Parts: sequence; C-alpha cells; structure tokens
Amino acid sequence: MSFRSTAKWDHVQFGSLVSHSAFGPRFSGDAYSPDGNVATMRTTDLDDDGRIDYDGMPLALLNEDSFANHILKPGDMVITRSGTCGIAAVFQGFDLPVLPGAFLIRFRFGDQAAPDFYRYYFNSALGRQNILSVARGAVQQNLNITNVERLLVPHPSLSEQQQIVDRLSAYDDLMENNRRRMALLEESARLLYREWFVHLRFPGHEHTRLINGLPEGWERVPLGEVMTLQRGHDLPSQDRVEGDIPIVSSSGITGFHDKKKADAPGVVTGRYGTLGQVYYIDRDYWPLNTALYVTDFKSNPPPYILHLLKHALESIQSDKAAIPGLNRNVVHSMNVLRPPAALRAAFGDFAADVYRQISLLTDQTQKLRTARDLLLPRLMSGEIEV
Repeated sequence: MSFRSTAKWDHVQFGSLVSHSAFGPRFSGDAYSPDGNVATMRTTDLDDDGRIDYDGMPLALLNEDSFANHILKPGDMVITRSGTCGIAAVFQGFDLPVLPGAFLIRFRFGDQAAPDFYRYYFNSALGRQNILSVARGAVQQNLNITNVERLLVPHPSLSEQQQIVDRLSAYDDLMENNRRRMALLEESARLLYREWFVHLRFPGHEHTRLINGLPEGWERVPLGEVMTLQRGHDLPSQDRVEGDIPIVSSSGITGFHDKKKADAPGVVTGRYGTLGQVYYIDRDYWPLNTALYVTDFKSNPPPYILHLLKHALESIQSDKAAIPGLNRNVVHSMNVLRPPAALRAAFGDFAADVYRQISLLTDQTQKLRTARDLLLPRLMSGEIEV
C-alpha cells in the first residue's frame, strides 16, 4: 500500500459526469395501494450507508407512461435533498418499476463514472462535508440540483474508481451477509414463538386438555402482571457525552453515551412514531423519553418478553393513525396469554442462544464498519493508492 498526493487526481464539476438528473415526482397520496403496480422509494428507505430497503417501499397504482421519465434504472444514484441531506444510494433493480420520492434527486451517469464510487464519496465524511456546503435553509436544510452539479468532486480514472469500489464493497458484502444471518436468526425465534404461543402447537399440545378454551395450565392475564413498562429518561443534547452505552429511542439505537440508565438485557418500544416496534438491547443502555422500556421482567426470560410484547402490539402497528401515542397504563391493561413457567423457560433458552449469536454478528459488523470507515476517507482523498 503506497501513498500519494491528492493533487494527482483531477477534480471536475459533478454535473459533467451526469447525463440526466431530476427531482422525484409528486403524486396524490390516494394512489398508494397494497395492490400497486409501482414501488415508491422514500428517504426513509435509505440508511446512512446508502443501503436501500427494497422490501419496505410502499406501492402505488399509477399510470407508468405518465412517469416514464422518472422510473429508476439500475445504476441511477439518488441523493436525499431534505431531512438528512446528502445520503447517496445506487439503485440496483427491482421486480417492479420504482419511482424516487419527491425528496430525492435522481442522477444518471455518463460513461466516465462508476456510480458506486460516487455513492461512497458522498457518504464519506469528505463528501458529506462537500455536499452539505451547498445545502440551504436555516431550519430545514435542502439541496437543489444546480448546486449539487456545481460541486467539485474527485475524478480518478474509471479503472481506479472501480478498484476503490471493489475494495470497499468487500466490507459491505460481509456486513450484508451478517445482516441477513441476523434476520434469519431473529425470524427463527419469531416463528417458534408463534408456533408455541399463538397457534398453541407447543411441545406436548396433543396430550394437553382444554379448559374454557385454553390449554390446561395456561391463563389470560393483564400484560402488567407479566412485565412492568416505564417511560424512558430525558437526555438533553448538551448533556450527551460520547461513549459506548447505546441511547435507545422510539426508532432504536440513535447514538451512544458514557452513562447508563438501565441494565442489560433490555426490551424497549416506542411511545410515538414507530408504534409497535420492539427492540432487544443486549448491553447496558439509556432509554430515551420517546420510548417505554421494561423495568421488571417478573421472572420471565427477557427474549420471551420481547416476543410477547411484539405480538401484543401488532394491532397497534396496523392502526398508527388512530393511536397518537402509546400509553403505559393502556398497554399494562391489555390481556395476554400466560403459559406455564416451564414452557416460557424453554423458549427463553432457545431464544437466548439466538440473541447471543446475533450479538456476536453485531460486534463483527461494527468492526467491519469501523475498518471500512477508516479506509474510506483515505481512498476518497487519494491518500492511499489502489
């Protein structure tokens, strides 16, 4: 590995590499439909690394011909122009036509740019600083096409661009493989919970008699008898000190602090916004006031409580518009099934092993991300020769 001056790379206006660009189109919200013929990509379908959640894109019933000029093609890059400005992603293709949303800008490259090189560039600290320098708006920052296309960006040869992409994507491929493995592990626990505690096909169910419609030894009780939920704690931004303690909000881990408010393991759900989402936290953490967290598992295995709460809140997840917030007392009063302690313990033993594996994969992924993020700015600046 050798080093060289960044001056050896030409810098060109970004627009000179682009053959066509456009804002995402607007259409009536009435067009959204689960039977839609077009998938719509929102800013929230992109994570900070520029990975696209294709499965999460909502569908709409639209006349494709009317939006033909906006339909994404493989290799198109989209950049968020509002909200979290400047996140870049490259469209890889989907089994339905895909429209970028109105808060995305679509760029289609000519033959002198590797799209993923510029995705990595704009998502690096160097590129993010560059693109945010042309964002406008005191309260809500916003990007426009003209200003983005005027940006000076590095332009190594096409072969160098592809070599850099190959090096960085090796890390991303390993992280994506870990993500898929974690999703499969999580799914295995979810399916077993449903098999035993929803469909009541638990070990020995064939020989268990029913009493008042429930298997013998089971009972229906308020959720508050199974766990205790408490509102999270304030943590003003000026009081936050960078550390390794996860800060957990209604949308999951949103940062790290140097102090904890709750011991591991934790089960957390959102009070607003992501109603019905439940998170398992495998280390000491700080639950924010936008969330509810379990303070007493009442002798139940934490993974069992995780899936019990997920199942109990499924109805809320499908009716968010009618429920502006999650009230702790209302949740405590919800009726749930309580199986015998031995069955809860058996599920807990299975799921605890699942979450241990997920924790190991999470740590591996974080190490890969750290290594990639250390390499990324040095490759993007031309400091390291490929």
